[in-house]
Amino acid sequence: MNTLPLSELVEINPRVKIERSKEYPFVEMGIVEPERRYVRADQNRIFQSGGAKFLPGDTLFARITPCLENGKIAQYQADGGQAGFGSTEFFVFRARPGVSDSGFVYYLAKSDLIRKPAEKSMSGASGRQRADLKSIVDLEVPSPPLPTQRKIAAILSAYDDLIENNLRRINILEGMAQNLYREWFVKFRFPGHQKARFTDSPLGRIPEGWKVKRLDQVALFQNNGTDAGEHLRDRVYLPIDCIPRRSLAITEIKLWKEAQSSLHLFDERDILFGAMRPYFHKVVVVPFKGVTRKTCFVFKSVLPEYHAFTALTLFQDSTVSFANAHSKGATIPYAVWPQSMDGMPVVVPSIEQAKRFEHAVGPMITRIGTMFFQNTSLHSTRDLLLPKLISGEVDVSELEIAVPEETT
Repeated sequence: MNTLPLSELVEINPRVKIERSKEYPFVEMGIVEPERRYVRADQNRIFQSGGAKFLPGDTLFARITPCLENGKIAQYQADGGQAGFGSTEFFVFRARPGVSDSGFVYYLAKSDLIRKPAEKSMSGASGRQRADLKSIVDLEVPSPPLPTQRKIAAILSAYDDLIENNLRRINILEGMAQNLYREWFVKFRFPGHQKARFTDSPLGRIPEGWKVKRLDQVALFQNNGTDAGEHLRDRVYLPIDCIPRRSLAITEIKLWKEAQSSLHLFDERDILFGAMRPYFHKVVVVPFKGVTRKTCFVFKSVLPEYHAFTALTLFQDSTVSFANAHSKGATIPYAVWPQSMDGMPVVVPSIEQAKRFEHAVGPMITRIGTMFFQNTSLHSTRDLLLPKLISGEVDVSELEIAVPEETT
């Protein structure tokens, strides 16, 4: 396969014309998810000066630790071809017209051909090390003909498209579960509410048979600390940075490292709750047994019939706000459990109503976990194919594959 210096195959940190004092989509490093190909800005900001600038189809490549090691690399998407800007900690790669395909550029950036040299070049203060752009500018990288590049991108895109479809389905299920929780337990429009009697409580009028309880009477705090060792070999390692914000689903897991400390065991169907303020609103139901660090709280529901109710209660903005208000610490505040958090008052439904909610929402939570395993399998297959396709070890030039003109 032919090769070219990276700077001849792609434009690196290309110029983008955006005007000062005007509003544009802004991409924070925090919203780039390692296992998702695309990223869209979730906010607009006024551009003043500085920061990475990019157009739809450009690849954003994290240059700072630990974001680069974690694989924070994504293609920017925006409606109407709108330019955006973002963190100064991105390198930006753009396909050269007639030379490279933007999809191929993205997968090349994801490969070890680019990532490993960038990681090795890191220097700077501990915890703020950055890759040196000079380490990759002149790298000789595969440069197959443009039609072959598009075929490679199309094959790998098929896996990412399936992953994205599953993630969209997860979002739909999460939305349905959230809506049901709000209807039943916030607005009290549960099945049969028209005939329900209401009574006074410390939190206002609630249905008869329901009670106001402390959170620790609903969500049972699990204090299963452990040291590293062979007894953890059959458990998945799930640190807090693998848990997405505002989603009940896990998107990735990490390889186990024996050197990890402050560990905490969890079982299948346990609920993890991010304890550090920068990580608040990281709440998931885990579909496997594993081990996390003590930057996560681990909970079980008081009864199996209340599992879905407990998970959605912990997921609410009101719970996260309560944790925020009861966090302590200056540099990195932590929520305090059980000293303060367990005192949060919660309206708890009757067991009959909890069973109905479990019947409706429990299968959604289970399905979300199933799609995590499906996506894990898709990730693994894609990651096995990626280096073989990029390097030309698997030749696709003669395959008849329908590809778009530009695989963005």
